[in-house]
Amino acid sequence: MENFALNTLDSLKIIQSEFDSYQNNYFPKRTPEFFCLELNGEAGELANAEKKLWKGKNVENSLLEDEAADVFIALMNYSNSRKINLGEAVKEKLIKIEEKRRFLAKSGEDY
Repeated sequence: MENFALNTLDSLKIIQSEFDSYQNNYFPKRTPEFFCLELNGEAGELANAEKKLWKGKNVENSLLEDEAADVFIALMNYSNSRKINLGEAVKEKLIKIEEKRRFLAKSGEDY
């Protein structure tokens, strides 16, 4: 887990920076509140597609990919607007999760 967090999540800083440049260069300035609402809207669209699958309806994988990409982009924009270093935040969260998982494992419980 630690190698994953250290190696992979450090790359997220570069990706997040590229998203910030792209957003700032080509789109109007938006507030963090806008991006938070956008993130929730995009997550809702992904959830609706998943709900259709759950109900047994046919949903093209390309729709799921498109909606997942929208959620990722909205998360990048929100994080940048709030000056959140997402790589560091995820790394710290994974450390907390791993600590709790190990603690529970010692008593035979699953996380």
